[in-house]
Amino acid sequence: MSGLRERKKQATREALMSAALRLALERGLDNVRNEDIAAEAGVSPRTFGNYFSSKYEALAARHTDRAALQVAVLRARPPGEPLWQALTEATAQAWESHTGPEATAPDPERLAATRLLVDEPSLQAEAMKLALASQQELVAAVAERTGTDPGRDLYPHLVAGTVTAAVQTTVGRWLYADPPVPFIPLLREALRQVAAGLPDPSTRGDT
Repeated sequence: MSGLRERKKQATREALMSAALRLALERGLDNVRNEDIAAEAGVSPRTFGNYFSSKYEALAARHTDRAALQVAVLRARPPGEPLWQALTEATAQAWESHTGPEATAPDPERLAATRLLVDEPSLQAEAMKLALASQQELVAAVAERTGTDPGRDLYPHLVAGTVTAAVQTTVGRWLYADPPVPFIPLLREALRQVAAGLPDPSTRGDT
């Protein structure tokens, strides 16, 4: 019974997050109220308040879910797998859970609406708060995998921060790419370059 209850709660949470994103993209964030999101998801405003404190939190919550999945996948990867390969697969799988493999470029109109949404200062602040909180879980997972101590060693913090920066850079590149490009291949390329140590492209072909 408890398992069924948890699945229902997760389904309601997912419905609210999807409704918040759909309405924000259609109307613009300023024109969306908590009550509108609840109605779109088929629940009461009180139910909305049981899950999220604001529309900004409802929209940014996907970051928390992606971060949790990223860490779970990383911990489940084969122990002997190279660190950056494991990180790349975990990060890509976490994003694919919401975007799909996305082998094609996004629709330009939807992309334009997404840019407007992402540029909202209040949403940026909420996303940053969640990102800082969730990054500590990634630090812990990297430390477990590498046998380092997050209380003493810089390494797991540097790795987690680098992955986060690579994701943020990918999002920025994807949002403003002209012509539009698929997200997941771009993310994988960013992490491939990081894993290679970001070699200076101007020295290619040097002997």
